[in-house]
Amino acid sequence: MSDLKAQVAANQRGVVLVQDLIGEYSLEIVQTCMNHIQDNAEEAVRELLVNFSLKKGLEEVDCVSAEDWLDDGSPIKLAITINRQKRSAHFDFSGTGEELLGNLNAPPAVTASAVIYCLRCMLDELEIPLNQGCLTPILITIPEGCLLCPSSTAGVVGGNVLTSQRVTDVILKAFEACAASQGCMNNLTFGNENMGYYETIAGGAGAGNGWEGCSGVHTHMTNTRITDPEILERRFPVLLRRFHLREGSGGEGEFRGGDGVEREIEFRIPLTVSILSERRSFPPYGLRGGGDGKRGRNLLRRGDGRVVSVGGKNTVQVEGGDSIIILSPGGGGFGQKETTIDYK
Repeated sequence: MSDLKAQVAANQRGVVLVQDLIGEYSLEIVQTCMNHIQDNAEEAVRELLVNFSLKKGLEEVDCVSAEDWLDDGSPIKLAITINRQKRSAHFDFSGTGEELLGNLNAPPAVTASAVIYCLRCMLDELEIPLNQGCLTPILITIPEGCLLCPSSTAGVVGGNVLTSQRVTDVILKAFEACAASQGCMNNLTFGNENMGYYETIAGGAGAGNGWEGCSGVHTHMTNTRITDPEILERRFPVLLRRFHLREGSGGEGEFRGGDGVEREIEFRIPLTVSILSERRSFPPYGLRGGGDGKRGRNLLRRGDGRVVSVGGKNTVQVEGGDSIIILSPGGGGFGQKETTIDYK
């Protein structure tokens, strides 16, 4: 209910601000400027498509494609047909895996959001506000019944936080824009009947042509901040034992992928702990000869010292003295790393 109230309040605040803007400049000027903003974004995306097509040496109407997999093996396939004459593109997700029994299905709006996000990231025009004009030259096709267009009864909670990351990786792979990032938000929750806590955990970003991936960051559409250690330990019955970069987890290459992180939380009382994560089976891929980033791992250290693997998605009961250890994935590397031969 608080989330819904916040959304209503945000929209109402927007109404007031737009009314103030109209009062200051007139409805005609405001609408004209809004149309110019969208037209400018549309033109920038059309130019992006043409330039990419020419750079790749594509025919007048030609296709590029990419594929990746969720950890359960479900494919996400994408074919992008670019029409250079019309300066438009068709994003076709045919061949994507069927609706899932679990919660990693994603409504079509998530895929559309990933498409507009990737297009905006690849634009050279840094001052363009994100707006619907970016999608005017784009047609998106998602077959009904697949995991990106599931039925109304399908579970979708993981689609927004995990599957969206994989869709983004696939789009950027098709454009050869950058290697895969950690592809996960590492969603960790714990609690009991009296309290609850939820956090997402950073990882490595993929490298690109001319830059190395960032280490220990939230990637792509993630927009959360982690709780300060002092606040975490004061308000919840836990101790933060370790939180540091996972050195060497980024993929090698001419430009190296970013490193993931290692985070260990010790529980002081019995609690229910859940982890929802990806990239535990398929590593974040490198691009153009770059190496893959390391897969993530989720471990549980019992109070007696035993360490067991929790897997990518699980719920466990812990006792006081138990610890959860999250090793988040690194980003993929970009480009072939030069080798030096010592002839001595």
